[in-house]
This record gives sequence, C-alpha cells and structure tokens, in this order.
Amino acid sequence: MTLRVLLADDQALLRGAFRILLDSADDITVVGEAADGRQAVALTRQLRPDVVIMDIRMPGVDGLTATAEICADPELRASRILILTTYETEEYVAQALRAGAGGFIGKGIGAQDLLDAVRTIADGDTLLSPAATRSLIARFLATPEPVPPRHPEQLAALTPREREMVAAVATGLSNQEIAERMFLSPFTVRAHVQRAMTKLEARDRAQLVVIAYRTGLAPATRDDTGHADRADRSP
Repeated sequence: MTLRVLLADDQALLRGAFRILLDSADDITVVGEAADGRQAVALTRQLRPDVVIMDIRMPGVDGLTATAEICADPELRASRILILTTYETEEYVAQALRAGAGGFIGKGIGAQDLLDAVRTIADGDTLLSPAATRSLIARFLATPEPVPPRHPEQLAALTPREREMVAAVATGLSNQEIAERMFLSPFTVRAHVQRAMTKLEARDRAQLVVIAYRTGLAPATRDDTGHADRADRSP
C-alpha cells in the first residue's frame, strides 16, 4: 500500500526538499502541495491524502487553524495530520493536539525519522513518546477548562481494562510498553486501544491523550516545584 501525502508549507524550497525525500520511499508518494492553510484544507478535501504534513506559521490561514478545520470534518476523518515546524514550543504542541493533530515534530528531524513519522501517523499511532512531550501534555492539557468534558457518555461505556489502556496511552507508552507492563500481547493491547478510540470517537492516539487529560481519566501528578507533570506510569 502506498501512503499518499499532502505537503503544506509556505516555503517552496522546503516543500521541494521534502517531496524529493518522501517520493524516494517505495511506500510513500506526495500527491499535492499547499502554500498556506486555506489551500491545505481545500486540497485535503479534494485529494483525501492519508497524511497531511502541516507547517504552523503560514500566511493567511495558519497550520493550527487548518488542522482544526480538517479534523472537525467527518468526511476527512481518514486524513491524519503531522505537524512539522521550526517552532517546537509547548504552547504550539498543546494547541496542535487540541486541534486534532496526530503528531508534532521539528524540522531538524532526520530523513529516516521523517519517513518513519509519516508511516506512524498513517497507522493511527502518535509521536508522543519522548519524556519532554509527555511532561508538556500533562502541564497544558490537565489544566482545568471552563467547558465540561466532551465525552462523558462514551467514558461510561469503557470497560475497566479499556480505561487502563487509555490512561497508559496518555503517559506516552507504546503498545509494546503497555503490553510488557500489563503482561499482555501487543495485539491484545492494540485491540483494547482501538475499541477505546472507537467508543470515544478519537481520530487517533493523540486525540485519545487529549480526551484522557480533559476528562480526568489520566490526572496529572505534581512535581516538587508544583508544576503539573505526567500521569503515573504504573499499570
């Protein structure tokens, strides 16, 4: 299966470099390019790519706004968003996750890592494993918001094991790591996670993390400085 990718970046030179790299992979092809967020939304609707590689700072409609618009459209549910940006700030990461992005990486990433990132996002997984990313997820997404949880009914439909899985995913653990901690097979873990995503109407694991923190299913702990930290990683 060939993964179809849309590039959204206002710098033509970078788009060209990324296209050459992505097209060099046997299982990836670039189907379109957008110079701003508005074009990215329009081309996503037209081309239905598997993955949209989205820059944040673009003229007119920025990448975060375009991500939110794409992720809010049920007809574009199959298109995953990978944020690729120079600005790796905590605030941008939190906003990207809230908008529905499936991953967030910097433009300094290596060539092979970018190819692997596209494959990971297309598979419905997420790029939230580094410890620093887990920390900022807890810090920003566990902050109480004035709006009620989006999925109270769906949370009630989760089995105890599915709740465990969602809480583990929210700490940034991979399926393999969850399987090792809970003495299960990765296949079993993936099945539980997929069922939880379906019940919570989560596009991908990144959105599952957002839901977990917003609903208190994965409450943040506090470090010695009083800052919110990641949830407890014990099974």
